Amino acid sequence: MNRIATSSQTDALSDRERAVAERFASGLTYREIGEALFIAPSTVRTHIAAIYEKLGVNNKIALASQINGAALAVLAPSLAEASPVLAIFPIECLSGDERWRRFADGLSSDISIDLARYADLPVIAFHTMKSLGSKRVDFAADGKALGATYIVSGQLRAHDRRVRLTIELADARSGVSLWSERYDRPVETIFELQDSLTESVINVLAGSNGALATIGRNEIIRKPPSSLRAYDLYLLGVEQHNTFSRAGNAAAIRLLSRALELEPTLVRGWTELAYAYSIQSCHGFGGDINGAIERWLAAVENALRFDPMDSSAQNCLCDVMGCLGDFEAAERALQRAFEYGSNHADTLVLLAGSRALVVGDPAEAMPLIERAMRLNPLAPAWYFGMQGRILFAAGRHREAIASLRRATPDSPNVIMFLALAHAAIGEGVEAAGLAARLQTEFPEFSIERFIAGYPVANPDAVKAIRQAAKLAKLG
Repeated sequence: MNRIATSSQTDALSDRERAVAERFASGLTYREIGEALFIAPSTVRTHIAAIYEKLGVNNKIALASQINGAALAVLAPSLAEASPVLAIFPIECLSGDERWRRFADGLSSDISIDLARYADLPVIAFHTMKSLGSKRVDFAADGKALGATYIVSGQLRAHDRRVRLTIELADARSGVSLWSERYDRPVETIFELQDSLTESVINVLAGSNGALATIGRNEIIRKPPSSLRAYDLYLLGVEQHNTFSRAGNAAAIRLLSRALELEPTLVRGWTELAYAYSIQSCHGFGGDINGAIERWLAAVENALRFDPMDSSAQNCLCDVMGCLGDFEAAERALQRAFEYGSNHADTLVLLAGSRALVVGDPAEAMPLIERAMRLNPLAPAWYFGMQGRILFAAGRHREAIASLRRATPDSPNVIMFLALAHAAIGEGVEAAGLAARLQTEFPEFSIERFIAGYPVANPDAVKAIRQAAKLAKLG
């Protein structure tokens, strides 16, 4: 382990050594330091060796902790013991124009902040990563020293009227690239461009079907059950929850409850557990609808106790308040969900469903889900299930059928809305077949239970569902 330098050790540096150390800790290369101080790169190297010896450190992380007064050297043990950790290095600007360097820094900061909110992983603060610089040669060593599990890095090029951003996700331990993407955008106004690129990166990396979650689940599959941690159990619970089946939902509740026993402050664990109870409530996965709603409310209250600004938790609160008949509270929660999650695709899909079926103006639902689909090209099946029910509520029945065919096939609400949409356009044979399947496979499910337990409170949506249910002969 590196020794922690005392103030007297830091004072032992000469003025020239301190100047070199400060620049090296901020991410400059030997050549750049040499140019700034009018010395040869080989002389910089000699100074660095002397600095390491005097401070008792052997890497840039520990050096930065002494020069910047930040306790970076002790980050690795505390972070490594918890969830996987994400380190986002400043995006390297390959264009000489100073405005593009500032743009790259702003983009890096925005991605760091938003990933910290949405990626379900601890993200090392941007000011820490900024002190390490954006030179690829140091990424592996710096990532390991910080205790990072994953590293995100990028390069920015600006040519004429277009900007190209390349982003890569790598394993910090092996250096192996896990995912990469290139984004080409026209130069509009610089702030709109920055928002566009940030949103694209966030929604491909984060979210229930994002690159980070997929990689995490694939790694967990190879682990023996005895080594599973809270975060592993959480990821497995999300995967089971997203099947929207009876067995999957039961497994999700079991896995998420175990994760929360191990880590009671895991906000997304509480939110996912709340949604699992909401599925139990409206799908008929258990006879006690009131008990499911009570457990749903308790879970979402725990999530908001630990993080009142979690957008998914606020959206979940909106829906359960609708179940309880408190529509003013539901509307307030929906407004907060949009405020905190307007750039996050998963949140936008949930918001769209709540707008269409629970509270607010159903006309606002379609722009929300269309934006979510643009932000996340890796749209999971549940996006299409939500899109289908929104299209049904809007009277666009054939489009609803097309979306629902891309949704989770064994979900009772998907089967229900397919039956309703076919019935609404006069396709009685298809509707009857789906209705028979629903009644056979999910005998506890009913239209009225779905309306009460989802809940469906917007009058036009309730009317459309009940009218189509009569045509489909669904009880």
